[in-house]
Amino acid sequence: MSSIRAALLIQRWYRQYVARLEMRRRCTWNIFQSIEYAGEQDQIKLYNFFGFLMDHFTPASSERNLISHIFRENEICRDIEWERYFCYKSIEVPESYTGPHLTFPMTFCGVSKLMEAFKHKQQLHARYVLQILGETWRLLRILPNINYVSVCHNQEITICGDLHGHLEDLLLIFYKNGLPSSEKPYVFNGDFVDRGKNSLEILLILFGFLLVYPNDVHLNRGNHEDHIVNLRYGFTKEILGKYRVHGKKILKLLQKIFSWLPLATVIDHKVLIVHGGISDMTDLNVIERVDRHRVREPTSRQWQQESEQQEWRGWRTSGSPASAQRHNPPRRSLHNLPISNQLSWSLEDELKRRRRLAGFDQSYGEMNKSESDSDSEPAGTETDEQEWKQIVDLLWSDPMPQNGCIPNEVRGGGCYWGPDVTEEVLERHNLQLLIRSHECKQDGYEFCHNRRVLTIFSASNYYEVGSNRGAYIRMGPDLVPHFIQYQASRTCRELTLTQSVGWTERSALRALREQLFVHKSDLISAFQEFDPNNTGMISLRHWASATETVLNLGLPWRMLRPQLVNSTKYGMVDYQQWIRELSITEPKLEISDTSILETMYKNHSNLETIFRIIDTDHSGSISFEEFRQTWKLLSSHLQTEISDEAIADLAQSIDFNKDGSIDINEFMEAFRLVDLSLKGRSTDFYTSQLVYMS
Repeated sequence: MSSIRAALLIQRWYRQYVARLEMRRRCTWNIFQSIEYAGEQDQIKLYNFFGFLMDHFTPASSERNLISHIFRENEICRDIEWERYFCYKSIEVPESYTGPHLTFPMTFCGVSKLMEAFKHKQQLHARYVLQILGETWRLLRILPNINYVSVCHNQEITICGDLHGHLEDLLLIFYKNGLPSSEKPYVFNGDFVDRGKNSLEILLILFGFLLVYPNDVHLNRGNHEDHIVNLRYGFTKEILGKYRVHGKKILKLLQKIFSWLPLATVIDHKVLIVHGGISDMTDLNVIERVDRHRVREPTSRQWQQESEQQEWRGWRTSGSPASAQRHNPPRRSLHNLPISNQLSWSLEDELKRRRRLAGFDQSYGEMNKSESDSDSEPAGTETDEQEWKQIVDLLWSDPMPQNGCIPNEVRGGGCYWGPDVTEEVLERHNLQLLIRSHECKQDGYEFCHNRRVLTIFSASNYYEVGSNRGAYIRMGPDLVPHFIQYQASRTCRELTLTQSVGWTERSALRALREQLFVHKSDLISAFQEFDPNNTGMISLRHWASATETVLNLGLPWRMLRPQLVNSTKYGMVDYQQWIRELSITEPKLEISDTSILETMYKNHSNLETIFRIIDTDHSGSISFEEFRQTWKLLSSHLQTEISDEAIADLAQSIDFNKDGSIDINEFMEAFRLVDLSLKGRSTDFYTSQLVYMS
């Protein structure tokens, strides 16, 4: 009898233990995801701000000139001119080169050599990179917007989700499942790049197999196959770091390739595969005929074409793209939100209005006509608007459990759609299943909407080692999905469940502490609202409320309190001491105006994005004047005042070699926050993964 009682006690204890671990795991997941989506929303709002500058500043304004080149992604020129611009033939491969030598047309043997080289950390020569990319561009241009695929009687098709530069995951998939071939077709569902370290290697492998098996390898575009997103999330930096001489040309060609990637794949007319999702407006018949390579600028105006043709004429005569000033038309920001064209308004009013519009306070797919001026120039025809919204929805949307279709305010792009929308869209197109990616899932996959929507995510250890499994789908003629899960990290496979949860929890809390630290002034102000007598103490409830008000991450702060606040007294928090105990160190720079430092911390990613936009020659350095213009752009975006004296003071303090220019990487490193609580610990276990959060 006593042994049974003991067994029941052990069983109860174990269940409680597992439940606590699961609660910690879910809380950790919420931290990672909230910070990631806040970063994406911030990126889109910055892009929308750039759109405001392009639409409302005069063509000759310095602010407009700084950013205008990023919206010129679809120059009008004849194919032969592109061929000349991207020509690889003048690039010689030196005898000292030890990487793989490729022959064209690409063969299975050539792609195998490429994979083997990448396994051993070898780098492909720029000549071969440009050659692969050029061949891929020519092939993609003849592919339709939607690829229609059939599964043969004795065959299976494999579907992979986001890879995000995780080469080890792609190689593991091929090891477990087999290499692409005519007998083993694959669909790769976008987001091949950014965040991971080997985005280019993944692209070259996938493009190689696409060239060898164009009828059996299918690539869908994701929201990260976008050169402006790449500026923030690492792919641009990766290319320029690996190819200093030819990096700019490689980036330009990749920009063209991304715009030509197909938008969807349909299997046996029953299974739809898109990267993000759908909305109540999704119509595959419309998507089939969209001019996808002009997705960012679906309206084409004659005077823009003339301007672009002039630039190409300038390139033909000078041997390089002309640098003359461009007069681009108003282009569309990510959600076609209407902007007034009344230039008599003050810049402050327009900026306020732009941010309000970027907040998506309107119902999805509707325009607030009271906000628009009757004389403002239309962004395009109604048909252009609808097509544009549909493509944004395909790339950015997420499912939700409630019925309906609303703006995706969490990401800042696309929509949230419910099970009723899934049912309607699938029934209208006679489909039975929607497969999408775009969201990291702890098990690598997840069903929703009565098992009619399936999310697949193939980048394991996405947020941190042990944070999630990757998965891929195998589907036969019966169209029933079978899942294969994996984790690429050997370290993670050796950890117990408790160790894995603890590891990822520490990483998530470290990322959260950094967010708290960079908002410390706002937090103190919010805390003081609950402390009218200046006691320095507030209740735990008020601490949680004020923290959420400032960070707006939607986290269970009271549940997180034991991990974030070391001590409380009678349910009260000493908030001044708590701010001091965040254990974050700052750079030791002699700067008179310290407020600029906090602005820098809060907007670290936005600032780096603007830096890399202004660095048009991709040299990695900018002048003092460009540095000043960067800060002026950021201050306009944030609607804050930053004096020229403070900017000059900051520039002088970080010009370490006193050459009058600023190295972008050195600048960002100088302001990297360091968690002091990690000192003395193994860097293998505790290296920060904040690149995924920015």
